[in-house]
Amino acid sequence: MEDYRELNRASWDERAPAHAASPDYAVQRLREDPAHLSDVVRFDLPRLGDIAGLRGVHLQCHIGTDTLSLARLGARMSGLDFSAASLRQATLLAQSAGADIDYHHADVYDAPDVLGRGVFDLVYTGVGALIWLPSIDRWAQAVAELLAPGGRLFLRDGHPMLFALADIGADGVLVLEHPYFEVEQPLVWDQPGTYVETGVEFQHTRTHEWNHGIGEIATALLEHGLQITALVEHDSVPWEAFPGHMERIEDNEWRIRERPLRLAHSFTLQAVMPGG
Repeated sequence: MEDYRELNRASWDERAPAHAASPDYAVQRLREDPAHLSDVVRFDLPRLGDIAGLRGVHLQCHIGTDTLSLARLGARMSGLDFSAASLRQATLLAQSAGADIDYHHADVYDAPDVLGRGVFDLVYTGVGALIWLPSIDRWAQAVAELLAPGGRLFLRDGHPMLFALADIGADGVLVLEHPYFEVEQPLVWDQPGTYVETGVEFQHTRTHEWNHGIGEIATALLEHGLQITALVEHDSVPWEAFPGHMERIEDNEWRIRERPLRLAHSFTLQAVMPGG
């Protein structure tokens, strides 16, 4: 049986340098312009609020563009990812930008053992993270253990309805094919490309993914003691999820071209650990 961690890690390790070199991540601009923020964090700003002085951790941080952006908003940031190649790119970016960010190589489920328990004011998880995890309950447990009393989770991710779609037909029909709810067996993909502009031909193309319903995510957080304070569904995502069927809108977001309000594309969930 394939080990999902090793399979997925090989994919992310190979893609990390290609992502860092792609114009879609705007790494060079982040290096050169100390005021620049990633598109994802700019989208988050109205809900993120003032995070200056907070002790924060970005789980599944990839190459660190969002982590750096959160640091530029005044948070004292750490980053964690299971891909060593991604962390090399994140570290190089932070160093070149003059940012004091500590990065840690570990699986997200092991984050409390690596980073400490009850020490973070902010746990941030960005777009495209949760589908790589087989158990949303174990993720919620890790988040709860990381947060200090009064600390906050900020999560934006692709909507599980988006991930349940197989495709969009030529007539604009949305084709539901994949599980909306978490299931034991992963969806196994074999895809040669990636979600950003690059000319690199990849060798590691197989990955394992899991969907998690909104109710499952909320319930897992509640069962581990968090209180949900906000849940917003959005009609856009920050990547072209269905090439040929989407249009780019403001903030470098994408949404389906025909009748976009049929589909929740992404969501933002916030929750707090009582106390503090």
